[in-house]
Amino acid sequence: MDKLRNVAIIAHVDHGKTTLVDEMLKQSGVYRENQEIVDRVMDSNDLERERGITIMAKNTAVWYGDTKINIVDTPGHADFGGEVERILKMVNGVILLVDAAEGPMPQTRFVLSRALELGHRVIVVVNKIDRPDQRIHEVIDEVLELLMDLDATDEQLDSPMLFCSGRHGTASYSPDVIGTDLKPLFETILEYIPAPAMDTEAPFQMLVSSLDYNDYVGRIAIGRIERGVIRQNQEIEVCNYHNPDAPSMKAKAVSLFQFDGLNRVPVTEAGAGNIIAMSGIGDITIGDTICERGAAEPLPFVKISAPTLEMTFSVNDSPFAGREGKFVTSRQIRDRLMRETLKDVSLRVSDVPDSTDSFNVAGRGEMSLSILIETMRREGYEFQVSPPRVLYQEIDGKKCEPVERVVVDVPQDSMGAVMEKLGARKGEFIEMTPVGSRMKLEFLVPSRGLFGYRNEFLTDTKGEGILASVFERYEPYKGDIARRNTGSLIAFETGEAVAYGIWNAQERGAMFITPGTKVYAGMVVGVCPKQDDVPVNVCRTKHLTNTRASGSDEALRLIPPRILSLEQCLEFLADDELLEVTPQNLRLRKSILDHSLRMKAVMRARG
Repeated sequence: MDKLRNVAIIAHVDHGKTTLVDEMLKQSGVYRENQEIVDRVMDSNDLERERGITIMAKNTAVWYGDTKINIVDTPGHADFGGEVERILKMVNGVILLVDAAEGPMPQTRFVLSRALELGHRVIVVVNKIDRPDQRIHEVIDEVLELLMDLDATDEQLDSPMLFCSGRHGTASYSPDVIGTDLKPLFETILEYIPAPAMDTEAPFQMLVSSLDYNDYVGRIAIGRIERGVIRQNQEIEVCNYHNPDAPSMKAKAVSLFQFDGLNRVPVTEAGAGNIIAMSGIGDITIGDTICERGAAEPLPFVKISAPTLEMTFSVNDSPFAGREGKFVTSRQIRDRLMRETLKDVSLRVSDVPDSTDSFNVAGRGEMSLSILIETMRREGYEFQVSPPRVLYQEIDGKKCEPVERVVVDVPQDSMGAVMEKLGARKGEFIEMTPVGSRMKLEFLVPSRGLFGYRNEFLTDTKGEGILASVFERYEPYKGDIARRNTGSLIAFETGEAVAYGIWNAQERGAMFITPGTKVYAGMVVGVCPKQDDVPVNVCRTKHLTNTRASGSDEALRLIPPRILSLEQCLEFLADDELLEVTPQNLRLRKSILDHSLRMKAVMRARG
């Protein structure tokens, strides 16, 4: 029964994990001859396909000869690190993918350190060797340096290295040879990754490493069977390592599934080493251990790292509330957020003291929270969110804040601007490496110093820069950082914006709205280059006069508005502003809509 291998594919974002899995599926014969094939088939939800990123880890399985290889495709973004940490418990080895031009990036370091800690065997795959700007030989040295840096064992340092083009589905053992297919990769997996332990005599035990949710059967637990055999309808009990005093929960394994290609195949029994999905347990959660009835023995489980960032989600209370959303009440928003915590282990939801319609949602980063906001919005929810804020911790009596390792890859002529901006945001410069005609710079920057920086970064590097960050550690508070050096243009009255009003207002700054947009008093309609907020009347119409001079009705020239994406809105928010999110619109607004009350609050804050 050693005809089984469990591997995870880990890498930095955009290094080609999902594309490589696509090719592995094609070459192992998962598809029929005439079957229509979708690119990046593992990215199954709309947001993943639109953004070209993997958000949730996915399971699949391929057959190579008579050996079944269970493959887990993991996310590359640091914000979904919680997904990667727990998936590694399901496998016996990892395929580490590194881009042949970019080399190891911060997330490569993060996922590799987790795999090495667990003692996993590593197959290094240098991917995208067909890129015109590839630098394979330097990347090989960088990977070896990274392994030494992370205290890899001698065996891990001796990991096999393959050279692939995921897009063309080729792999070879030599950096100077382009292969013809992925055979070398499959062969290396079989030779180098050990088969899982197969103790089928001991009582059944399985750690839940991942969850799926289905409206018909509720939560579906996914994990690797550590030992024993499970049969359909068998009596089981559930316990948890970090909560040993809680009574174990009795349940029944209603249905069992194994992964085969892209499908889940129902099975009546499964043995040790297999990765399975099981339904029938109501309140199962990640980190629980499922055991045979009467033999409860919880397995240790990595505690998921604490969130570093939080936002407040609250009921929409703007003048336009309830017009566009299907779900608008605090109970509906709360239920939806709680449902998200079932799937996303690194998310925390708590009630705000003194408020019945606000909830604090803490996560790993802006990216993961913006994806949650976008998903809820598409489902028909209407709510408002506060600007993101970092979560401080008290360590040895000192106030400490999260610090991120930031790697930027920029053209040489933009280097000065990037170093200056990150310096002003309390960034600490670590090292600089030339990469062809570009420069790779590394910094340690407080998480709050990165709020609102990505847009500036793209402007400073003329859109050519790459910026990646990953949480490093908590460090003592670094002092104040200026959040934003521009003010907002605020609508003075409620109504419909007209061309004449916008034409008058646009000399004060860049507008976010077009004629015909419905606005309300206190809504942010543009950005002002000065630091103070400026009220503008975009609903103002031109008064008719008795005499009309020729030329007085000339066409008004309007400057095209800046339409902000969800991430840009979150980056733009000042501390006294909120973002109103509905299925149809994103509106920036002041938290105090009334102009005179807002002015009083400003004076009190300054006084």
